[in-house]
Amino acid sequence: MRVFLLGILCFLVGSASSQSKVGLLLMAHGGTETWNEAVEESVASIRADMPVSIAFGMANPVTLQTALDDLVSQGAESVAVVRLFVSGESFLKETAYSFQLEAHAPSGHTMHEPRVLDLSVPVSLSVGGLLDAQLMAGILVDRALGLSIDPSKESILIVGHGPGDDDENKRWVSKMDHLAESIRKDGDFHSVNVSTLREDWTGKREAAELELQAFVRTESTAGRTVIIIPFRLFGFGPYADVFEGLSYRADSLGLLPDQRVTDWIRSQYMSTKETLIQSEMMNHQSHD
Repeated sequence: MRVFLLGILCFLVGSASSQSKVGLLLMAHGGTETWNEAVEESVASIRADMPVSIAFGMANPVTLQTALDDLVSQGAESVAVVRLFVSGESFLKETAYSFQLEAHAPSGHTMHEPRVLDLSVPVSLSVGGLLDAQLMAGILVDRALGLSIDPSKESILIVGHGPGDDDENKRWVSKMDHLAESIRKDGDFHSVNVSTLREDWTGKREAAELELQAFVRTESTAGRTVIIIPFRLFGFGPYADVFEGLSYRADSLGLLPDQRVTDWIRSQYMSTKETLIQSEMMNHQSHD
């Protein structure tokens, strides 16, 4: 009888939690007005289903607090934080600390001084990035095929931002290469290649630029066209400058605009929301 009653209690708690209003706090890098508008558009269809607020900036505690307060003002009783970054490692420790999910502030290089936020509702944090999402492979395939004219005489080059840490950069490249496998299967290109520019890291960027430029020159000399696909959330970034004077083909489209990014955001929200529900159920059981 006791087990039966406990089961009923768990069901009721779970039902109540699932019906509570869980807001979506979307973290994104932020950029030009057009860049930010693309992110806004990616969640436009989601806003009818839940409270949504966007925190632009790289784990900026000011914009995070503003977005959190905005969700509470919309009636959110808990918040699922979805991190719209290419790499799940980007700003993860800083964000976890700000939301009181980690006890200690991260050491080393950070874009903003880590600060604990004022929380009035429970918060859960997504940990994956777009590099971990197989959905992104389909976008890369569409970008490649959309630019292709004669696949056997074309080489694909997917370029990402890249981090400073060498081991982390290897993880970036490995995940990009895994997603690029879909192009290898669905296309008939001469080759499909991935690399990072390591844009914010003096010394490492210069070496990466030389390597990328050399690849494009080599392919051009061999009579092949290089199709450059940016593995970026939006736009072409600095690549026009990097490849200036070289022959290549690109349409400058990043992962956005594409419905599959919206689908990924929604999926991340649902899994993070489920973590909140389970945590609340455990809290109720521990106080029983």
